[in-house]
Amino acid sequence: MEQKDALIYIVIGEESGDQLGARAVKAIKVATNGHVRFAGLAGERMQAEGLTTLFPLSEIAVMGLVNIIKQYPSLYRRGMDVVEDVFRVDPDLLFIIDSPEFTHAVAKRVRKKKPDLPIVNYVSPSVWAWRPGRAKKMARYVDHVLALLPFEVQVHKELSGPTCSYVGHPLIERLDVLRPAPEERGGLDAPVLLVLPGSRRSEVSRLMAEFGAVVEQARSRYPNLRVILPAVSHLRGLIDTALEGWSVKPEIVEGEQAKFAAFRQAHAALAASGTVTLELGLSGIPMVVAYKVDWLMGRFKWLMTAPSFVLTNLVLGSSAIPEFLDDEANSETLSAHLLPLLEASPEREAQEAALALLDKKMTLPDTTPSERVASILLQYLPKAD
Repeated sequence: MEQKDALIYIVIGEESGDQLGARAVKAIKVATNGHVRFAGLAGERMQAEGLTTLFPLSEIAVMGLVNIIKQYPSLYRRGMDVVEDVFRVDPDLLFIIDSPEFTHAVAKRVRKKKPDLPIVNYVSPSVWAWRPGRAKKMARYVDHVLALLPFEVQVHKELSGPTCSYVGHPLIERLDVLRPAPEERGGLDAPVLLVLPGSRRSEVSRLMAEFGAVVEQARSRYPNLRVILPAVSHLRGLIDTALEGWSVKPEIVEGEQAKFAAFRQAHAALAASGTVTLELGLSGIPMVVAYKVDWLMGRFKWLMTAPSFVLTNLVLGSSAIPEFLDDEANSETLSAHLLPLLEASPEREAQEAALALLDKKMTLPDTTPSERVASILLQYLPKAD
């Protein structure tokens, strides 16, 4: 009797998980000559790889703690639908990707009724920054964490979390688009400043006024300054409204291709905290980072345990990148730290030297993140006779 191909059940909660999942699926197909089946939740990218989704991802793609609380009843129902489907299809592996509020709730319920089913979690929750006790609790229902950041392996070990492996950040597969060709990044006689106010409405609303004042001071000091603002398309209207109060109007670009083209030209950046700091770091762009939390997070800010809210600093294990939170993220302070980065200065040289260390910290030898993910997942599948 012919043995069935192994089945991996994938649970995601938003677009970023779909991107990671699609790369993993593609790598598994290559490694197994297509002899692995998939089921679960899928966005457009995984559907393009042949997956059929249990329901549209838009029904559970909720951002922010307040919105999660508001939509909890529908999220709970959909989570139970996923759990029931896992039991129905009886997979060989449950693969949960990011979105821990949703995917981990599914994993906990599955583990109770199917304790022998391997569960692998791709993208560690930020236990190093928030609620470190989650790591130890995760060990009860997650067999292996696949980490995007190299320091997370040691964090899970110290917090008694699950087995954890660094599989590489997807950005290290994109160095060709992040880094300039020799002619793309010109000299500091005509510096280029990137302004990155965030990818969420709340971030843009809280930071644009301060960023506008910083840009004004920068142009006053550097008359030849060119300012580029890569805008997230769905926030373009909000950005345009905020720019009405700016005395210096930046060039607006939209889309990933235009954004990374701007990266390859830029000499410095003023950015909201987020994954963009790693993009900037890998591109070799010195930066100043700001963040202002919403009212709810502000009430619980004292619970944050990370030494930094800048991913680049956490990966480097240093305070190389100046970062300013809430009231400290004002135009005077931001300007004082940003302006020296737009000229040849000790501050600029120090950041460039620190950013040059990122490759050693993040690059995987002789493999890609997707291939590393695939190799670990395949270890949990039954071996063919």
